[in-house]
Amino acid sequence: MTTISSIYVNLPVKDLAVTRTFWTSLGFQFNEQFSNDKAVCLVLNEGSMYAMLLTHEFFAGFTTRSVADGSSTQVILAVEVESREKVDAIVQAALANGGTRYREAADHGWMYYDSFADPDGHQWGIMHSDLSKLPA
Repeated sequence: MTTISSIYVNLPVKDLAVTRTFWTSLGFQFNEQFSNDKAVCLVLNEGSMYAMLLTHEFFAGFTTRSVADGSSTQVILAVEVESREKVDAIVQAALANGGTRYREAADHGWMYYDSFADPDGHQWGIMHSDLSKLPA
């Protein structure tokens, strides 16, 4: 069986300063060891999950395909947090700091999620689940 020790999701961004300010306002930190004038390393879970937010020009150097411009959906990034309240807090902070809503929150009893698009149009789903409430 193959296992993964960590993941680095790479996303193109238009403006690193705007990106850094946006994610900082949501309470996230950056790994400065992997950040410079071409990229910032957003820490999602220290030691295992990161988002590399790269300038469009730098990102383009890793692919032979065109780079998404935020007007279409190529991926939805879903992350789980510790509570419904944390879901709401992150989404409200995102909306107050330049993010936009692309769908309404949903409550399935055992899983609650809400969503936002960051300033570059990347779609994020923030969720909390309680598997003890999962229907049989």
